[in-house]
Amino acid sequence: MSFRTVENLPRLNLQRPAAAIMLTLTLALAACSHGSDELAQPAPAVIADHGRLQVPEKSPLRKQLVVQAVELRNAPHALVFPATIEADPSRTANVLPALAGKVIELKVGLGDHVTRGQLLAVIDSGDLAQAYADAQKARDALDLAKKGLDRANGVQKAGGNAVKDLEAAQSGYNQALAEFNRAQTRLAAVGGASGPARTMNVTAPVSGYVTALSVSPGVYVNDPTAAMMTISNLDSVWITANVPESDVGLVAKGQPVDATLAAYPDEVFHGRVSFVSPVLQADTRRDMVRVSVANADGRLKPNMFANASFGIPQPAQLFVPESALLMNNDSITVFVEVSPWTFERRTVELSYDETAGARVVKGLKAGDRVIVRGGVLLND
Repeated sequence: MSFRTVENLPRLNLQRPAAAIMLTLTLALAACSHGSDELAQPAPAVIADHGRLQVPEKSPLRKQLVVQAVELRNAPHALVFPATIEADPSRTANVLPALAGKVIELKVGLGDHVTRGQLLAVIDSGDLAQAYADAQKARDALDLAKKGLDRANGVQKAGGNAVKDLEAAQSGYNQALAEFNRAQTRLAAVGGASGPARTMNVTAPVSGYVTALSVSPGVYVNDPTAAMMTISNLDSVWITANVPESDVGLVAKGQPVDATLAAYPDEVFHGRVSFVSPVLQADTRRDMVRVSVANADGRLKPNMFANASFGIPQPAQLFVPESALLMNNDSITVFVEVSPWTFERRTVELSYDETAGARVVKGLKAGDRVIVRGGVLLND
């Protein structure tokens, strides 16, 4: 049988409490270390829950995402048709010769600017000389008839003339007066001056530019229906568009139109439809639609080519900024807010994009709120 000594007993009793204290301190330090790791771990930026993405309150994404409601607005759809610049027919005048004759002087050239009443040409006309002669004969006949009427009145007052003689003298005077007025009117219409002459002055009926010229000095003009020249006032011109038969029903008088020209690629000219032809062109099956445009500076020249954009009214539709659109495989999607800071991906279909923003025809409804900036951060 073995016995423990008295010296061994207190040594064992002192070591056991020390070991316990050390174990307790070790466990405490481990627990503190584990707790500090949990406190240092950042909160998740996004929480995925059955197809929905929730951005927690302390997520840094909340400062990067911009959410706003979709916009409902009336935006016209633009249809673009080829067009040409034309002079306004209501501001264009053809200069016709009043009488046949020979052009002895031509005072203007093609492209010149003229003012109303300005002398354009001088014509030597035998017909004008005949008109002067007719007017002179009518004046002489009127003077003779006036003398006869005065003489008949004097005899009548003296009681030596029958009533029928006075009536005949009055009729002769009336006819002479009518013939004199006719001759004077014709002479004035052909540009007759105060005295007999063979030269006829041709003056400008309107102000504008000489856009066509078909005579020269020495040429004989004998067709009163053939224009010697054409004068066009280009302060206002027409942009004439050729609208296909299938789109004629979309165009109406008063509709706004924007036009661009190759000569001025950085400018847009604005006007409104002033005329829609009631008849289609038989060869092209297109309708002539004319747009009146101001041209005070004269930069729009007849026969220039243009593209005319017609604003076709459309019902109110939804629009979102292009920054809200995200590519997802082969589809276009947006993130829609279904509850505060909770989003779901939704596929959308777009229509025309000629205006600011993207026109949404399917996938959204009025009142929806979408991420318009920063959505790419959720696109993983």
